[in-house]
Amino acid sequence: MRGPALPVLGRRHCVERLLESRGDLLVVSGLGAPTYDVAAAGDHPLNFYLWGAMGSAAMIGLGLALARPKAHIAVITGDGEMLMGMGSLATIGVKQPSNLSLVVLDNRHYGETGMQASHTNFGIDLAQIARACRFAQAHTVSDESELDRTRGLLHSGTGPHFIAVRVAADNPPRVLPSRDGTEIKFRFMQRLAALS
Repeated sequence: MRGPALPVLGRRHCVERLLESRGDLLVVSGLGAPTYDVAAAGDHPLNFYLWGAMGSAAMIGLGLALARPKAHIAVITGDGEMLMGMGSLATIGVKQPSNLSLVVLDNRHYGETGMQASHTNFGIDLAQIARACRFAQAHTVSDESELDRTRGLLHSGTGPHFIAVRVAADNPPRVLPSRDGTEIKFRFMQRLAALS
């Protein structure tokens, strides 16, 4: 059974809006299209781009949230990766990091493997799963008017938050940040050290 037809937003525009005036927001981007979207919104030393480790973005975000309780962490990933890392939602629910937000760009497809329909295309509701895992707030965004409120949540410290953003199943041109994992890691660590 397919999910209901809801309005969808442009993924690049959404990510740009969410990262406007980001300040010292730490951003972990899931592999593939979410990394391209975050890079397209502007390269930043506090962007931690993932080029592998599918299903791990939320847990990397959790580790950062626990290690840096005064920082605000946003994980921006896709529905395919979130479906692969479902157990992380339960762990985040147990740990209750108030400074962590998960933003799932849900295009209802597995974009990295050929655009096959994902589970969310058949009615699986990730926000409801996050609610069951005791996220402080969990909802689905499909209207541009909700983006400013969502951006505010990323900086609020009232989490954990789970925001599924319904985006178009398109394939915008890739914007590739560095693919050097060592460079990404050390640049991120240096900027974190400067914030301490």
